[in-house]
Amino acid sequence: MAHKFVIEKNKAGEFVAKFKYNAEVIFWTEGYSSRANARNAIESILKNGPAAPVEEAE
Repeated sequence: MAHKFVIEKNKAGEFVAKFKYNAEVIFWTEGYSSRANARNAIESILKNGPAAPVEEAE
């Protein structure tokens, strides 16, 4: 699969959920104190993302 979520620790020791496509980071979340909170962020993205509106700035 070319795309995936990865939970990693950042330099501050926090857990960050990253969305990668072909090993390139497309976006990442804020840092969380636990792996479970990072997983909850992924679940929220999967649940709410498909219905989110798209805004285009001029």
